[in-house]
Amino acid sequence: MTGDTTAHPAETAERWHALGELEAWLEKPMVVLSFAWLALFVVEFTRGLSPFLQAVGTTIWALFVVDFVLRFWLAPHKVAYLRANWLTALSLLVPAVRVLRAFRAVRALRGLRALRGLRLVKVVGTLNRGVRALGRSFARRGMGYVVALTGLVALAGAAGMYAFERDAPGTELTSYGSALWWTAMMLTSVGSDYFPRTGEGRALCLLLALFGFAVFGYVTAALATFFVGRDAHDPDAEVAGQASIDALRTEIVALRAEVRALRDDVRPPNGAA
Repeated sequence: MTGDTTAHPAETAERWHALGELEAWLEKPMVVLSFAWLALFVVEFTRGLSPFLQAVGTTIWALFVVDFVLRFWLAPHKVAYLRANWLTALSLLVPAVRVLRAFRAVRALRGLRALRGLRLVKVVGTLNRGVRALGRSFARRGMGYVVALTGLVALAGAAGMYAFERDAPGTELTSYGSALWWTAMMLTSVGSDYFPRTGEGRALCLLLALFGFAVFGYVTAALATFFVGRDAHDPDAEVAGQASIDALRTEIVALRAEVRALRDDVRPPNGAA
C-alpha cells in the first residue's frame, strides 16, 4: 500500500500531509545542523577534527540519516523521492565509510582511488546541503542570497581544493588561505596560473568554474536591470519607463476614441443615397 503505484489516494494524501508537517517541524533544526555540518567540514578538510568534534560530526550525521529515513518512509512516491534526493542519499553514505574504518577489510581499501574519490562526493554533498539550508534561510532569493551562496561555495570549495591539492607535487595551494584566494579568483572568472594536479581537484575546479560563470551572468543581469530601472524613472532618459508606457497607452486609447467619433460623423445617415 505504500508503493508508487498501489497506494490508495486517501493514504497518499495523508502521507503528503504528514511529510509536510515533518518538514515544517524539522526545518529550523535541520538548517542549524546543516550550517554546523558545513563548519565541521571546513575544519576537517583544513586542520582535521579532534575526537570531540568527530563525535559531534558523527552525531549530526546520524541525525541526518534519521531525518532522511523518516522523509523517505513518509514519501508516497519513494522512487521519485530518491530521484530528487539522490545526491543527499549518496553523501550520507560517505561518512559511513569513516565509521566502518574500524573493520580490517575496509581499512585495507583506504588506499584505493575509489575511496579517496569519495571525498569529492562529500564536498559536493555538503555544498548541496548547505545550499538548501541557505535557501530556507532567505525569504527572497535576490542579490543577498547570491552573495551569501557565493561565500558558502568559496569557503567549502577552498577547503576541498586544499585537501585535494596540498600533498600534490608542485602544488601552490600550501595553506587554506592560498586555496581560498585561488577559489575566489575562479568564482570571479579572473582565473589563476595554477592548474590542479589531482583528479578530484580538477573535477572540483570544473564545478567551481561553472558556478562562477552562472553567478557572473546573474550579477551582470542584475546590474543591467538596476541601471535600466533607474533610467526608466528619469523622464529625460532615452529608455522608456513604465510611466511613459502607461502615458502612451492612454494617448492611444484617446486617439482610438477620436477616430471612432470622426468615423461616426462622416458616416452617411440611414436611407441616404
